[in-house]
Amino acid sequence: MLAPSSQFNRYGDKQNSQFFEDYLLRLLEERDRVGLTDLIGEIDAIMMTVDPGHSIDYIAELALMTPYHYLVTLESETHWTHVLRINMNSPDILVREVKDPNIRGIFRSLNEVYPIGAIKPNCRYMGEIYRVGNLHEVVALQTEREFRFFNQDEVRKMELPGNIAISKPSPYTHNIVGYLERPLNQIRVYSLGISSIRDDVQSVYLAAKEIQTNLGIEELIQPIDHLATRVYSQNREVAILEYLSLSSYYYWGSYDIKDQNSSTNVTKSVHFKEENRSPAKVFTANNTPYFVNHLEKLPSPTENFVRNYGPRLHHIAFAVKDGMQGDLANIDYVVDVIKQNGKKFLLEIIGSQEEGLKQIFSSASEHSSLIIEYVQRFGDFSGFFTKQNVADLTHAAGAEEELLQMQAAAENKHSLQL
Repeated sequence: MLAPSSQFNRYGDKQNSQFFEDYLLRLLEERDRVGLTDLIGEIDAIMMTVDPGHSIDYIAELALMTPYHYLVTLESETHWTHVLRINMNSPDILVREVKDPNIRGIFRSLNEVYPIGAIKPNCRYMGEIYRVGNLHEVVALQTEREFRFFNQDEVRKMELPGNIAISKPSPYTHNIVGYLERPLNQIRVYSLGISSIRDDVQSVYLAAKEIQTNLGIEELIQPIDHLATRVYSQNREVAILEYLSLSSYYYWGSYDIKDQNSSTNVTKSVHFKEENRSPAKVFTANNTPYFVNHLEKLPSPTENFVRNYGPRLHHIAFAVKDGMQGDLANIDYVVDVIKQNGKKFLLEIIGSQEEGLKQIFSSASEHSSLIIEYVQRFGDFSGFFTKQNVADLTHAAGAEEELLQMQAAAENKHSLQL
């Protein structure tokens, strides 16, 4: 029998509003009572779209830097959807590539009002797909709670899998949540288009996996640990509450990262203690909105990211197996050899074995705009971070964000001159 969703231990030092604390308890208790916590299981897949010509190179990047394997491509009229999988105990990644750069739709429109997001208009993380026990019952219950879903005709026009119920994008995160009915003993199947194993995709995938094997890191990089979304400061609490209402997650806690004028807020699955079965979902937000920066003179890396890209996923974190390669911790070895193969990172590895964990951010992918984080926990360390680690990571991401903002301004100036 599941523990009540509101009874998990709380961590962190961030002070929430009374509004948040009151509705957190009420929403979780009601979710348990109506049966949604039992009906909604783990994250079965995450879904993203890339611009034309980018999916193959992105799959090669993921094949080298993560445990994912290319499984199959589903072709519809306007998209290719590549399915990447580790095994049935970890989420799939669905990488959608738009065939025509001029195609328009709701997810593109979410990018186009943001200066850097508009440069890659179809490049967007879309959201998570949850395994559910009874799709009709889950959608009916969520509709009663005033959540809205795309109808089947809308799903067909967007060329999304027809066997998944997909919520309208959140006003706070701009992400969707999908529900896929699947008994645990059945494989994941996505009802979309013509299925094939593309030779060009298979070729770059195999080449990347051969490099990964030769480097000796294929057993060191483990499944997704957490997914980190950035939102506006004023939407921190409502984004968390909304996600808890749509999922079967609980509120783990929040830490105030005063050095970077932000907070890191963690939610976790009630069903699985291990993040590799269902990754934690992290929300990061500024402590103050951008329009007071000129008064407070505080750093604002998180708010700057949201203003430039829009609310969206910032990074995907992968666990690194605890252990050593000679005198090097596994994470140091993994990062060293990946660097030697042309991949860049935003900073040196931070943290230590004595502190319990080490972490690092890659540079943002030119194909997906997403950062990959590696995190190695030592011994029985069970937390997500130390406050100093988060401050250093946030600062490094903010420094790259400033560079990207300058590049976007230069590109816009050049296009206006033409």
